[in-house]
Amino acid sequence: MRPTTTPVHTHRAFTALALGSAALLVAASLTACGGSGGDPDTVKIAYKRSTDNNVRIMDDHLALIKKQFEREHQGKKLQLVPIQASDGDYAAKIQQMMRSPKTAPDVVREDTFLINSDIKSGYLRPLDDKLARWKAWDHFESTAKASAKAEDGRTYGVPDGTDTRGLWFNKSLLAKAGLPEDWWPHSWKDVLDAARTIKRKLPGVIPLNVYTGKGAGEAATMQGFEMLLYGTGSDPLYDPAAKKWVAGGQGFKDALDFVRTVYAEKLGPEPSEALDPNVTTVVATDWLPRGKLAIALDGSWLAKNWLPGGPSPWPEWTGVMGRAAFPTQDGRAPGRVSLSGGWTWAISAKSGKADLAWQVIETLQTLPNATEWTVRDAQIAVRDDVASTTRYRESMPGIEFFTSLVENTHYRPALPVYPQVSNAIQEAMESVTTGDADTARAARRYDERLRSIVGASGVTTR
Repeated sequence: MRPTTTPVHTHRAFTALALGSAALLVAASLTACGGSGGDPDTVKIAYKRSTDNNVRIMDDHLALIKKQFEREHQGKKLQLVPIQASDGDYAAKIQQMMRSPKTAPDVVREDTFLINSDIKSGYLRPLDDKLARWKAWDHFESTAKASAKAEDGRTYGVPDGTDTRGLWFNKSLLAKAGLPEDWWPHSWKDVLDAARTIKRKLPGVIPLNVYTGKGAGEAATMQGFEMLLYGTGSDPLYDPAAKKWVAGGQGFKDALDFVRTVYAEKLGPEPSEALDPNVTTVVATDWLPRGKLAIALDGSWLAKNWLPGGPSPWPEWTGVMGRAAFPTQDGRAPGRVSLSGGWTWAISAKSGKADLAWQVIETLQTLPNATEWTVRDAQIAVRDDVASTTRYRESMPGIEFFTSLVENTHYRPALPVYPQVSNAIQEAMESVTTGDADTARAARRYDERLRSIVGASGVTTR
């Protein structure tokens, strides 16, 4: 589920270096929050604040939740603990905080990308006892429930939305290039041919953006590589039946070759721009609204950047931007592919106020509040009662389109080592983007990295 503001969906696997460098940055947060101890009537809720000071979506929403919770729970306090950091640094800080009862928040916002790492480390409390008595849980989609379930079969988080991915395109630019405004590609070749036409007809316009490399982080893995891989009809990243990771086969190589083609033929941005860690923000707030980019393989949340009060208001976007499903490699059924991610609310294992923390999650997830958040953050609903509300269905042009992609979506392997595997994929993508390696060599390097991560016995070849 999503990586959700520099859109969620830009998750970077944190490393030992990130953990070390985060130590100084987290000190102030640890001191400020004081941990889950202290006042027994105060619940501390930690969450990621965008590094863009103009993006206050979560801050504003939680301010409303705080008022409601304190009004409905006389004598209780909800203390907001925002952590302004990149995705990787946020994950490192949260882990540091949850290691000790003195610094652990009570409620914590967990990305499904990393939640299993924290579960394995013992940082999170299972919620099955709470969920068994919570009627709202029946309204959550089964795939959303699975996103916060560990290998031990227990559930450790409550998802608050998901996302899907597809193609965004500038109808005006496509029309100038002689392409239809209702463009709908049926294969990878259709996508590449359209990009080639735009390059030829519209000098100065970036034809196609596909996130790649370590700078873009998880956006490269999800919006880029896995969108391609799962459209090949070939091997997945992980074989759940064998409980093994799959070495890079033909589908893996084909996905890398698509990326190589985009950058070798100069159909995408310059490699230096593509590998910039800020590229996801640049795409959303500069290249698309200013007509510098024609086609973007990106997420359902993109338009929230263009709304009034967003980081790049663009009133005209509803008439300019079109949407299409990303096709499978050669049009084979089901003809389209998507990836989904998202975030959850969890309770720290070292919190001494689990019951009160759960009441905060219940407040976050009342039907009105769940609907408010889903609309406010341009999420795709994970609850059938939210999805059926008029407010959700009328919240954003294109919401029905992106919701329809859930039918054909895929999820990342919910395993603790996935962040490391994702990083290995980003390295393979980066090497073909820069020309450092051809597709075959990049795939071989990936296989070597994969075996070093999970061991030879944890890898299967098909």
